[in-house]
Amino acid sequence: MSGGERRRGPGRRAVMTGAAVAATGAAIPFVLKATGGGSPTATATGPGRTAAPVASRPPASPVPRGSDRPNILLVLTDDQPKDTDWALPQTLDWLGGHGTTFGRAHANTPLCAPSRASIMSGRYAHNHGLLDTRHPGHLDQRTTVQCRLHEAGYRTGLFGKYLNYWPTGHNPPHFDEWLLQEPVRYYNGHYNDNGTVRTLPGYNTTVIKDRALDFIERSRDDSRPWFAFVATRSAHEVNIPERRYAHTRVPEWQGRPSVFEPSKGDKPPYLRRAHHTFAEGSALRTRQLRTLLSVDDAMRDFRDKLRALGQLDNTLVLFTSDHGLCWGDHGWLRKSVPYRPSLEVPFHLSWPAGGHGDARADDRLTGHVDIAPTLLAAAGVAPDTPQDGHSLLDRDSDRSHLLAEWWWNRQDKQPIHTWASYVGKTEQYTEYYRTRLGTDGRPHGDGKVLFREYYDLRADPYQLRNRLHGAGPEDEQRLGIPALAAGLAKARLRDGN
Repeated sequence: MSGGERRRGPGRRAVMTGAAVAATGAAIPFVLKATGGGSPTATATGPGRTAAPVASRPPASPVPRGSDRPNILLVLTDDQPKDTDWALPQTLDWLGGHGTTFGRAHANTPLCAPSRASIMSGRYAHNHGLLDTRHPGHLDQRTTVQCRLHEAGYRTGLFGKYLNYWPTGHNPPHFDEWLLQEPVRYYNGHYNDNGTVRTLPGYNTTVIKDRALDFIERSRDDSRPWFAFVATRSAHEVNIPERRYAHTRVPEWQGRPSVFEPSKGDKPPYLRRAHHTFAEGSALRTRQLRTLLSVDDAMRDFRDKLRALGQLDNTLVLFTSDHGLCWGDHGWLRKSVPYRPSLEVPFHLSWPAGGHGDARADDRLTGHVDIAPTLLAAAGVAPDTPQDGHSLLDRDSDRSHLLAEWWWNRQDKQPIHTWASYVGKTEQYTEYYRTRLGTDGRPHGDGKVLFREYYDLRADPYQLRNRLHGAGPEDEQRLGIPALAAGLAKARLRDGN
């Protein structure tokens, strides 16, 4: 079928003793952990670095042995918000129909590099140290899931985007093979192909998919389990679809209440100044969906390859996005904000041999920090650094709230102050701080609380009414703000200390 006629199935689905201190605008201390190694220009461990502390807790699931260890396929899209199922019917048929869909999955930092570092390390950004897109060397590569899997005997491969500002000519540590893309072009991009920088013709998603398929195919002749990290450019701007999908008709979008918010007087100043429209959001949605059609084709090809190799049952496949994106919600047309379209992501896990082969919806509050612990648990590898996340294979593991955080970097010209948010299933509490990142990628400022938000997500799922706007002390007590502020402060501590 032509791109324009392609059939689409229906869419599937620091503890503060007086949190009132925050209410008065007092400063909350912020401490950033110094990280070791991992500079793109250094060795994998880095010169003169100190090893990270050893985690004391055991693996979260029984340890597989020998041939029981699963292969692992981690597929990460870029800027893909949650409401994009229409473009992924084959993916959902596979992972949704034969796996677990996590409906409350969040990016812990809605910005590319910090989010990816959390995925790799299982740690919040304030713990792994990569707070912006410009300093990839701040992530200690020895703390990553690829390092631990490689050390445990996995054959490891990276195909696609790695970390922003990672020099294309530098090889990514702890991967046996790689096709690392320069994250700029959809067509005819520059790649580090196992140490050689070259231009490769073709559409990015197809190029990296084909190389990943070759990596998987060669597992026929290798007894080691493999880990393939596939990271597409889709659906990042500028959104250029594959030519055959350039004019594919996309279902009309009616928007949502957050796109047509009648008044933003209760929102922070930067959002009051944001005036992007429904039309802009709708056009962005269309462009994103068209780029994701090629991702769906890639997922079909991965499934077919695994089936042909007899590896479908014992391959853990995890599909997600680095963060979401606003389509004009609250007048905003990008990421980086503490609102649901920016934070929530698609998240699917299939591993039939590991008990994730039947269609199941999981209502637990999950985040990107849970990915590394999950993959390590599946492989029977204990993390050797403190983890902020936990293995999702342990069905009894759960949390009441999740930390999301973002830092203002003046270089990026984002008119947003640094913020941190305490996200629950039914509520969300956010604080903005007088803190910014310097040119060194480290935070500067006194951390004074400048603005706060609270949303009742049951009564107000589109976050239209900030319940702290005009609220008095009695209102805050009734809403439970002191306890939420204390919980947020504790979550922001370095490694819980």
